[in-house]
Amino acid sequence: MGTRSAGLEEAAKRLSSGTRRWVGRHADYLGSPAAHAELPTTPRVKALLQLALLCRFWGRVAPADVDLLAPAAVVDRTWRRADFPRLLIADPRYARQFQLMYAALAPAGTVPDAHHGAPARLEADGFLAPRRKSPYLHLETRFYADLAGVGHRLASYRELYACSLLARASTLRVAELDVCEITHTVFHLSEFGFRDPGLTDDERKRAVRVVESLTEHCVRQGAWDFTAKLVLAQYCLGADPLRTPSGAAGIRMLADALSPDGAIPGRSVTERAAPSATPVAFFRSAYQSTLGTALAMLIVTGGRSGGLPPADASAMSGASAMGSVR
Repeated sequence: MGTRSAGLEEAAKRLSSGTRRWVGRHADYLGSPAAHAELPTTPRVKALLQLALLCRFWGRVAPADVDLLAPAAVVDRTWRRADFPRLLIADPRYARQFQLMYAALAPAGTVPDAHHGAPARLEADGFLAPRRKSPYLHLETRFYADLAGVGHRLASYRELYACSLLARASTLRVAELDVCEITHTVFHLSEFGFRDPGLTDDERKRAVRVVESLTEHCVRQGAWDFTAKLVLAQYCLGADPLRTPSGAAGIRMLADALSPDGAIPGRSVTERAAPSATPVAFFRSAYQSTLGTALAMLIVTGGRSGGLPPADASAMSGASAMGSVR
């Protein structure tokens, strides 16, 4: 494990503050009549759920940050809107998972009836039972059910890890691995770094090697969105991405991609917003990567002091339905 450089720490802090400011300045758009007219329903709902997830951890790591005020207010207003529960079920492909996330991510003090009724409906139709879920969906459902504080009959995290792509990833080639499935498995096992992921020391070391290899691969490809997820996954597994070669390379790449206004201007080098993009087109191109980078760097740069587990590897040993705003 290498040492942190002052330049890299400064780049990480610049990434964190820049992307958070961009999210703060643009959050109001998601709740505006313009967004209602310009964004399809499903991408808009996904974007609001992503914003709620960011605000949840932003409030834990940096509750006094003034840039949190605007996005938190958007989330609060959205969860109080009488029409939002109807938007959650507009797309049958995501309806049940969106309803569960809606209940799990409800801000404190919002009217409880609508979001507390969703888990009861999901339990009644069997969604909170194992049924025929893929291991990945099963784990995601367990994570949000626990976050919502609702009863369920889902498998344990230990069982779900054993069935996951992450558990067998070290036997596969990097090109065969799904970055979102690997990273979100890590996020859900570790509650985005706020709890021990429950892996043995050997399992954790294998997982770190897999995530580092994927980070190297995504940095070579200029994949900004994936790289931000992988940098956070390294952290959640107890590594320090400011000290690993792949994590450092990823942070430098993201810092180089940062636009003057604080956005990561697309999912990757090849999918960046065109210079001629309209404000709406730029928002749709930049939103997910910017928000994901904000979440990753918020936790990586501020998490240890905010109550996350220590980076010492020995301390980590132990017994997304979400898409782009397109």
